[in-house]
Amino acid sequence: MFGKILIANRGEIALRIIRTCRELGVRAVVAHSKADAHSLPVRLADESICVGPDEARASYLNIPAIISAAAVTESDAIHPGYGFLAENAAFADICRVSGITFIGPSPEAIRLMGDKAQARQIAKQAGVPVVPGSDLPLTDTAEALEVAEAIGYPVIFKAAAGGGGRGMRIVRDAAAATQAFIACQAEAGAAFGSAEIYCEKFVANARHVEVQVLGDRNGIRVHLGERDCSVQRRYQKLIEESPAPRLPPETRVGLHRTALLAAAAVNYVNAGTVEFIVDGEGRFYFIEMNTRLQVEHPVTEMITGIDLVREQIRIAAGEPLGYRQDAVRFEGHAIECRVNAEDPETFAPSAGRVTAWVPPGGFNVRVDSHLMAPYAVPPFYDSLIAKIVVLGRDRAEAVVRMRRALVETVVEGVKTTIPFELRVLEDPAFAEGRFSSADSARLQK
Repeated sequence: MFGKILIANRGEIALRIIRTCRELGVRAVVAHSKADAHSLPVRLADESICVGPDEARASYLNIPAIISAAAVTESDAIHPGYGFLAENAAFADICRVSGITFIGPSPEAIRLMGDKAQARQIAKQAGVPVVPGSDLPLTDTAEALEVAEAIGYPVIFKAAAGGGGRGMRIVRDAAAATQAFIACQAEAGAAFGSAEIYCEKFVANARHVEVQVLGDRNGIRVHLGERDCSVQRRYQKLIEESPAPRLPPETRVGLHRTALLAAAAVNYVNAGTVEFIVDGEGRFYFIEMNTRLQVEHPVTEMITGIDLVREQIRIAAGEPLGYRQDAVRFEGHAIECRVNAEDPETFAPSAGRVTAWVPPGGFNVRVDSHLMAPYAVPPFYDSLIAKIVVLGRDRAEAVVRMRRALVETVVEGVKTTIPFELRVLEDPAFAEGRFSSADSARLQK
C-alpha cells in the first residue's frame, strides 16, 4: 500500500479521497490553487501544497506543477479525482516516467477510449452495439453534410475528444448542419485542444444508462450494476439513480455483459464507466467509456456497500480485486442529486459567498460536500458544491427520502439547482421511472 497520495483535485471529491486515505492509513496531500488555500479539503488533509494561481489552467491543469508537488512532498501516487487531469493520457504517461503511480487506468486505455470515434470502433469490434454514425472524425463541412444525410436526421455532432456536453450539437435538418458543425469545431478546439468532430444518429426520447466496472491487473473484472443519468441540463447530469428503473431484464443483463466486453477490449484496469443510451424499446447503444471515477459513484457505493475510491487505490497499489461477480450484492435503491451553485431557471453560474449551510440528515442520507459557512464559491471552477445521496428499500422510498432531504437543505448566499430537482422529483415521468432526455428538455423550457 502507498505511504502518501497526492490529490490533484479540489472540492468534494478531494475531501472524499482524503477520508478514504485516512481509513487506509495513507497520508493525503492536497495540491490546491491559491483560490482554494482555505478550503475544507486543505484544512483536513495531512499536508497541502499550492500549485498555482486561481485559474485552473495555471494550477489544477498545470502538469509540471502537479508532478513537482508530488516530488516535493515525496508522494508515491497521484489521485486525479474526476475532471481536470483525470482522463489526460499524457499526464498518466508522465506519472509513469516519473516513477509516480497514477491512480486510474493505463495511459494506453485512456488514449484508446478518450477518442470517441476510436472508442466506437473498439466497441464494434468487441461486439458491443453502437449508434449508427461516422467511424472516423469528419474532415470538413461537405463530409459532415454527406454523412448526416446518409445516417438520416436528426443527428448529433460530437467532439471526438470531448465530454461534459461541450462540442455537441443536435441537428434536425440539413439547413442547420453546416453552422452546427462549424460551431462544434470551434467549441471543441477551445475546450479540448482538438477540433475533431464525428457524427451519429440522435436517438430521441432516449435514456442515459451507464455501467460501473472494476478491473485488476490479473484480468479480473466485475460490474457493479448500472446507473440511470437521464436527468440532465445542457448534457450534464443532475440526478442519478441505481438501479435504473423499468429496464427489461434482458436489457439490464445485456448492458452489464457488453460493458465488461468493452472494458476487456482495452485491457481495462481500475474503475471505469461504460455509457449507453437506451431507446423506448429497450435497445441499447454504446456511446463512450469514461476512464475515471464518476461524479455519481456514490449511488453505486450505496447499493453495493463497496467503497470505489478504496478499490481504486488498492488496485493501483497492485492488490488483487479479491472477489468475482457472484460476490457482488445489490440492495435497495439509491438516488443522487447534484447541488450546483446555479440559477435553477437559467442554469447560469451563481458564484458568491455562502452565508448559511445546513445539510440534510437522517436515516440513509449521505452528503458529499466541501461547503462551509461562510464560504466563497469561486467563479473559476465547476459549480458543483454538494451531492445529496439517499438510499431506500425501493425506488418509491428513495424518492420520498430525497424530496425530504432537498427540502431540508439550506444554502444561503448563492442560488442552487435544488428547486429544479424538486420539480423533477414531482414530475409524473420521473415518478413512473420513464424519464428520458426529452423530459429533461421539456422541464427546462
